[in-house]
Amino acid sequence: MLRAVISVIPDGLKSASPSLMRKIEFRESVPVNVCKEIGKPFKKNLSSPGQDWNPEAPPYLSTTVKDSLSSDETVDYIVTGAVDDLVKIWSFRNDKLELKHKLEGHSLGVVSVAINTEGTTCASSSLDSSLRLWDLATGEKVGSIEVGPVDIWTVAFSPDDKFIISGSHSGKINLYGVESGKQEQTLDTRGKFTLSIAYSPDGKYIASGAIDGIINIFDVASGKLVHTLEGHAMPIRSLCFSPDSQLLLTASDDGHMKLYDVQHANVAGTLSGHASWVLSVAFSPDNQHFVSSSSDHTVKVWELATRQCVHTFNEHSDQVWGVKYNPDANKILSVSEDRAINVYDCPV
Repeated sequence: MLRAVISVIPDGLKSASPSLMRKIEFRESVPVNVCKEIGKPFKKNLSSPGQDWNPEAPPYLSTTVKDSLSSDETVDYIVTGAVDDLVKIWSFRNDKLELKHKLEGHSLGVVSVAINTEGTTCASSSLDSSLRLWDLATGEKVGSIEVGPVDIWTVAFSPDDKFIISGSHSGKINLYGVESGKQEQTLDTRGKFTLSIAYSPDGKYIASGAIDGIINIFDVASGKLVHTLEGHAMPIRSLCFSPDSQLLLTASDDGHMKLYDVQHANVAGTLSGHASWVLSVAFSPDNQHFVSSSSDHTVKVWELATRQCVHTFNEHSDQVWGVKYNPDANKILSVSEDRAINVYDCPV
């Protein structure tokens, strides 16, 4: 089994504005110490000694699965993008992280990456106003889309892999055809800088979160804005749909998370527990739990049915910008400003 685990680490996001950025260097091959005790992480330092992430720099995590034709062995792949203009593909095997491909082409920092549902293609967006497509297996560039300045920020593939959506500084959501390489549609949120974006797994909805705390939900078929949610008053750093597409989970700098009924736009739950900004959220693939990370240095696991926190990880020493389940739902991955990726055994 070949598994691709994506992490992008852009620097210098100050008040959601692409300003000054510092480079991050990645070691070519670094051993990882694995702790098999339940609830304990193994760590991987991401940058060279003496180099720090900017406090406003959000790493992102997402996962996908692809069958391997050559081996039954499970291999994890990590894809990173940073302000050194490079996209890098790493393999994780036998407790060792090794650089497989170093992808060149961007000229002004990589701010977001995503992989398609099939696990064959990676998309990267940059402040150089371009979106590039890469073959995960070979590292070859397979496509490129040129856009306007800062018109492409966070990116995501549609569930059928035909489109890539992107939020922008103007608040608009642009849909690009993967095959055509052209902008096919624009959705107007009539809002501010779009920080986060997500497709529902059933392909019916697109949700976006803005710097002013406004969340918009669009009907994909009609292109119409169907819901505007105003439950938060501060930036929406992360949002995601549940695997059954019935719920939308949002995370905000106000320290809270909210669950919304997608169909009726009702608040299905407000969750508190973090002591500071909630920076990332993700559902478990089995739709039983979800996970959150915060600038309070913690990762929390929540039970969906009870809306209760069932476990807290305290292993990071700085704010935790990204969190995600692996495809098998038996591991949780987190990435932090302490320059480490932690991988935890799921406690529930």
